[in-house]
Amino acid sequence: MGEIKKMSDSVKKECHCTTKTKVRTDEEYKRLIHRLNRIEGQVRGIRSMVERGVYCTDILMQSAAVSAAINAFNKELLSDHIRTCVATDIRNGKDEVIDELVATLQKLMK
Repeated sequence: MGEIKKMSDSVKKECHCTTKTKVRTDEEYKRLIHRLNRIEGQVRGIRSMVERGVYCTDILMQSAAVSAAINAFNKELLSDHIRTCVATDIRNGKDEVIDELVATLQKLMK
């Protein structure tokens, strides 16, 4: 928890995407880490199921749940990215961020 407190002291409102880093608010950071922790737990559960010899379709259902959780994580992160980094860059006349966004969306949609 100390790391989260330390981060809040240096959180800035502007986006630092031009250096390919991003300073996140405490709230955004906690939301993303919480989602990732849940996904990590789900993946460990699947590993345990394989180790215990659980029936294939039961494992597949859990795997599908992990895929859905990762998609939800990606949607949240993408939404935050568009609202902060992309919007800030466009306002600052950096239209090349649109090409970067399009390329990112194409990769996510494969």
